[in-house]
Amino acid sequence: MSKEKYVKDLEEIKDIMKRSSRFISLSGMSGISAGIFALAGAYAAYKMVLGNQALEYDKAVLTNNDLTTLLIIAGLCLILAVSSGIFFTSRETKKRKQKVWDHQTKRLLINLAIPLVTGGLLCLIMLFNNYVGIIIPMTLIFYGLALVNISKYTLHELRSLGILEIALGLGAACFIEFSLIFWALGFGALHIIYGVVMQIKNKS
Repeated sequence: MSKEKYVKDLEEIKDIMKRSSRFISLSGMSGISAGIFALAGAYAAYKMVLGNQALEYDKAVLTNNDLTTLLIIAGLCLILAVSSGIFFTSRETKKRKQKVWDHQTKRLLINLAIPLVTGGLLCLIMLFNNYVGIIIPMTLIFYGLALVNISKYTLHELRSLGILEIALGLGAACFIEFSLIFWALGFGALHIIYGVVMQIKNKS
């Protein structure tokens, strides 16, 4: 066996092992679309509810209509972001001739769900008690922890994204009055930047 053939076989084995132990990365368009929806949601929340509130650690004065509006905005953003993520990721997977659903996908979703569900339930408890200000940093922090948690099952870029989300969440907690701006940066701008980088990387 020639040296070149030996090296090529080793590279193929490494590629197979990598694909079998890691889930596909989310497509760049998933990040871009999620970022756009997040920016639209942040703007809607500010114009319809939070623009009239001074965000702070103490309880906010929210009516039932305000709570309903925030939940609708959050729900729509989540549904649109998840739907677009599934669509673009499925399309990317088909291009690579890989399976969308396998044991690695299950492991990824479980490890993603644990911090997200925990953070989501905690945020709902805080929301129904009108502690709106602290919810914004918590969503960034728990989301960042979820990304770091699943980075071992996908590409390492998600780990960096997760760390940045956590950092923005801590920044939002320090400057609570500007926390909505931090939220827009984390869920909006960072997602778009991540998506553009992944699009460029996949095409190179």
